[in-house]
Amino acid sequence: MSLVAVLLALVLEQLKPLSRDSRVHDALVAWVGWSGRNFDAGRRHHAALVWVVAVVLPALAVLAVFLALTSVHRGLGLLFDVAVLYATLGFRPFSHYVTDIRNCLDRGDEATARQLLAEWRHLDARELPRSELLRHVIEHALLAAHRHVFGVFFWYVLLSALGLGPTGAVLYRMAEFARRYWGFRSRTLEEPVNERLLQLARQLFALIDHVPARLTAFGFAVVGNFEEAINGWRRDAALWAYPNEGILLASAAGALGVQLGGHAAPGVTPDRSKTFSRGVGADAAAAAGSTPGEPLQLAHLQNVIALVWRSVVLWLLMLALLTLANLLG
Repeated sequence: MSLVAVLLALVLEQLKPLSRDSRVHDALVAWVGWSGRNFDAGRRHHAALVWVVAVVLPALAVLAVFLALTSVHRGLGLLFDVAVLYATLGFRPFSHYVTDIRNCLDRGDEATARQLLAEWRHLDARELPRSELLRHVIEHALLAAHRHVFGVFFWYVLLSALGLGPTGAVLYRMAEFARRYWGFRSRTLEEPVNERLLQLARQLFALIDHVPARLTAFGFAVVGNFEEAINGWRRDAALWAYPNEGILLASAAGALGVQLGGHAAPGVTPDRSKTFSRGVGADAAAAAGSTPGEPLQLAHLQNVIALVWRSVVLWLLMLALLTLANLLG
């Protein structure tokens, strides 16, 4: 049933994608914000309570609805699976930014491309040279594909196999969104946030994302240059501040044979910096600390998109084989 639910959700998303400012997004913002306002008194032990309310409680609510519907009819459970996956899994939150930025760069409109990147990632991209602009877009696109597609997919499949329906998809999505929401408020809106809450949200999401990040990186290796992807995973993952991100990006860089990383601009994690200092010799400095491979060109962005789609097909085929084995067994 999980294979059918994932396929239907992906098809629905391609036919009628939700807008970025959909009611689902507004509901997430309202829920996580309400959780913080009502359960966070600023003390150390309140952080865990807020995270449980914001992340675990919605997952348990979805589980309760799924079990109730399944007890009536399995078809209702499948429809609920599809609805939840439609709201949590897919390319819609970032794909339009990637497409628009690619179109701007293709026609030489770098100023608009920088504006779109700044709007998407909430960083100051006004001084980014073209090579660094392209690097940011590719790195953020790879991470977004993992967090909005592969991470949700792996957690959904795992807990669905245990009879828990779409609980895993909601747990992963809420954990990722809560970490991003509290980080955004603290960094960009400059609103006070319980530092323990922010730290706990990052730690717990890193734990939840530990296995999915490595599975996604392995998928990139399988559908790309396997040897170079594994070598990059081992050699270059430490170029990034956070292990899960480093493994993903180092593997993707090896699979595609391109340069990612570097010190001339902020890393993909906004915790390092939200601005870019051009300085002297920025283009030369950009190569320092980067992965080996070809310097980035606009054509590589299309290669990234192809890599992600091949990975989607790979994991769907794996799920289909597991489903078939289960049926025959």
